[in-house]
Amino acid sequence: MSQSTKFWDKIADRYAKQPIADEAAYQKKLQVTQDYLQPEMEVLEIGCGTGSTALLHAPYVKHIRAIDFSANMLAIAQAKANTQNIHNITFEQSSIDDLSIPDQTLDVVLGLSILHLLADKEASIAKIYHMLKPGGIFVSSTACLGDTMAWFKWIAPMGKFLGIFPLVKIFTVEDLNHSLTDAGFEIDHQWQPGKGKAVFIVAKKGE
Repeated sequence: MSQSTKFWDKIADRYAKQPIADEAAYQKKLQVTQDYLQPEMEVLEIGCGTGSTALLHAPYVKHIRAIDFSANMLAIAQAKANTQNIHNITFEQSSIDDLSIPDQTLDVVLGLSILHLLADKEASIAKIYHMLKPGGIFVSSTACLGDTMAWFKWIAPMGKFLGIFPLVKIFTVEDLNHSLTDAGFEIDHQWQPGKGKAVFIVAKKGE
């Protein structure tokens, strides 16, 4: 078990009880995403956490494969799905690095509050691009700490070593845009609710 996995397992219960920091922004992101969803779609969510967003999107699509590397997070997610009687989500313990999905088989990939927690976001974005069908979309919401907290890169490694917080990568919104477009995506929608807030992007693969 990696140190990051241990971190998320340890905080899973506390994480599940935390209120959404910006409910209005969250609702807007849900609505924008659902405007792209269709009943026959196959969706992958990476870093699904306790499943809250997957559960809200499930009624709009055929199936969601929701992955996370924290078993404790997934246990909470599955319990919520059972309580809500939602059966078109498959929760799975995995990382994107370990996934084997044939090219051009997914309609949508969701990566919410996850790209800044990956060791190599460029490799992950490239893998997502290949998974998607032509015209498929990648929806992300990402903390781009390089725009407001560039100094954090100096303390992040020590914090990870001490187990205070997980792996955190520092980059700007511009860096993220370049990562997406360099992989072949076109930015179809971009919104940031305020300075220092996570940037919400819908990136589209060409037809």
